[in-house]
Amino acid sequence: MAAVLDHAAGRIGPNAITRVAEVLRDRLGADGMARLFGLAGLAAYVDHPPQAMVDEAEVVRLHAVLRAALGTADAARVAREAGGRTGDYLLAHRIPKPVQALLKRLPAPLAARMLLGAITRHAWTFAGSGEFTATAGRPVRLTIRDNPMCRGLQSDVPACDFYAATFERLFRALVHPDARVVEVACEACGDDACRFEVRW
Repeated sequence: MAAVLDHAAGRIGPNAITRVAEVLRDRLGADGMARLFGLAGLAAYVDHPPQAMVDEAEVVRLHAVLRAALGTADAARVAREAGGRTGDYLLAHRIPKPVQALLKRLPAPLAARMLLGAITRHAWTFAGSGEFTATAGRPVRLTIRDNPMCRGLQSDVPACDFYAATFERLFRALVHPDARVVEVACEACGDDACRFEVRW
């Protein structure tokens, strides 16, 4: 399964900003969150969170500021918690309850295949100008090539905690409660794509 996205569009769903704001407010207070959003050039979102797709450059700037201001480890924790909250939001507002009930009743491999189809169809909402592909199996493999979140980033460790946590929340809720997502390759580390494996 593949979703090749329009590089000219370069837009990402607002969860990549709004859920980070929630986590920062909980961890650092309103002033701490506002300070980091100001550093990222996103002060307008402090009082008026985005409600529609945003320019992927805004998401990239925000996550770069997190790493610079908080350090790699704390930024990863914020991104992971924001990704989990994004998964919660999708379960509450975007994935119909009858579909969720069906997936939970299916054998895990079949549920995974159906979930992958839905994720691939909606990849334009989270991968921006990148290219998303997914392959069912054991493990399930998810790939983002030309990942906007990694452009210009150099890291010794995989840096896509937001994506990994979002995927993990969905797979645990809808496929198998023991599902775990690990990023096994990352463009920020010099790899040719950001690759995730889902195992249970």
